[in-house]
Amino acid sequence: MNIHRLAIPDVLLIEPKIFGDDRGFFLETFRRSWLEDQGIDVRFVQDNMSRSKKNTLRGLHYQLTNPQAKLVMVSRGAVLDVAVDIRRGSPTFGKYVSAELSEENKKLMYIPAGFAHGFKVLTETADFQYKCSTYYDPTSEKAVLWSDPDINVNWEAENPILSEKDKNARPLRDFSEDELPVYNSK
Repeated sequence: MNIHRLAIPDVLLIEPKIFGDDRGFFLETFRRSWLEDQGIDVRFVQDNMSRSKKNTLRGLHYQLTNPQAKLVMVSRGAVLDVAVDIRRGSPTFGKYVSAELSEENKKLMYIPAGFAHGFKVLTETADFQYKCSTYYDPTSEKAVLWSDPDINVNWEAENPILSEKDKNARPLRDFSEDELPVYNSK
């Protein structure tokens, strides 16, 4: 298993060890010590799964009063996964990192609380699974505009399939300070 800190070092890309033979394969999709060894103390309380069709773009979402750290992976298909640092006072505020997650590469991404998160489906369908550190709270959920020109995520998406919430999201510069999480340097 290899863990890589991305350009925003709080976000991790995890490459699990895969044991395969002519019967198929086996891998661990989560081991608490992976994160503990990186100095991360997080307890996951909820697992989610979504299935989406090609060119669906979900995001960029976050919860303000119940911020969620996430451990995400794709068990079918492929997505471009994106994490945007929206923590006030962070040295990487407004920056993003991305990685392709797929059933072939079996990579996982750890996204800490305080980040907006989204993904775009690259294959005909994708099954996206993720662990969350707090329970989903629709009253706390917010969305940053997926096409925010200041963040400038390279989605490589023309006319993505969006929810109404994502179509109506605002650019990050339009959020007041009390609508954004605060950076904690630990």
